[in-house]
Amino acid sequence: MPREGTTPSRAQQVAAAIENELLANRTPVGTSLGRRTDLMEHHQVSPMIMNEVLRILRDRGLVVVRPGPGGGVFVASQPPQVRLGALDLWFSESGPDPLDLFEARTHLEDVLTSVAVDRAGPADVRALEWAVEEMRGAAEPRSFLEANLRFHQAIARAARIPVLAGMYEAIAAIVTGNLKRAELLPGHEEMYAHNIEVHAGIAAAIRDHDREALDKLMSLHRHDLVRAVDPSRSPTGHDQKP
Repeated sequence: MPREGTTPSRAQQVAAAIENELLANRTPVGTSLGRRTDLMEHHQVSPMIMNEVLRILRDRGLVVVRPGPGGGVFVASQPPQVRLGALDLWFSESGPDPLDLFEARTHLEDVLTSVAVDRAGPADVRALEWAVEEMRGAAEPRSFLEANLRFHQAIARAARIPVLAGMYEAIAAIVTGNLKRAELLPGHEEMYAHNIEVHAGIAAAIRDHDREALDKLMSLHRHDLVRAVDPSRSPTGHDQKP
């Protein structure tokens, strides 16, 4: 898995395209996607690249490959609806489009953080620092996401704009209420650690009322949200959604 910001390989691009097709079509588990040669022809790739595509999809638990007569490539599970940095997230299908929710959340965070840097007091800074420590100590992905949401809720309250803070908290409640499953990206450790340090830096910049530092950190924060291998399912890559 490449680091964020690197160019995805052809195999990663094809794997992402297959995932997006499965998600867009809500392809049922057990559905045949055809044989390996059918997928090679459809995506115009070599046997070597298709082997890597299938390895990626198997590693993600999305397909199984069955040999012999009646065999082929079959859907093993539904793809995640949102890819948020080091996290893959699945949501209830009865709720709002989760990618729309995360995009709205991202825009609200930008606005509220730019105000909070001037208005935050000591109690707000303590709340931010506690949320960062919760992120550091999170034992599983859902706990990490919930601590992340608490961090940004503390920023929303520090901005002292009750209507916007209420909107942010409503979005956070819908996200947590509709979340069905959260998993970490394989090889997530570097992204995970970097994301925590960016949040710690945001807390410090707000504490110091340092707008210049905050602007740089928020740029890093937006970058951290986007998965290079599939930006169409990351909030700030939403305009690339097929």
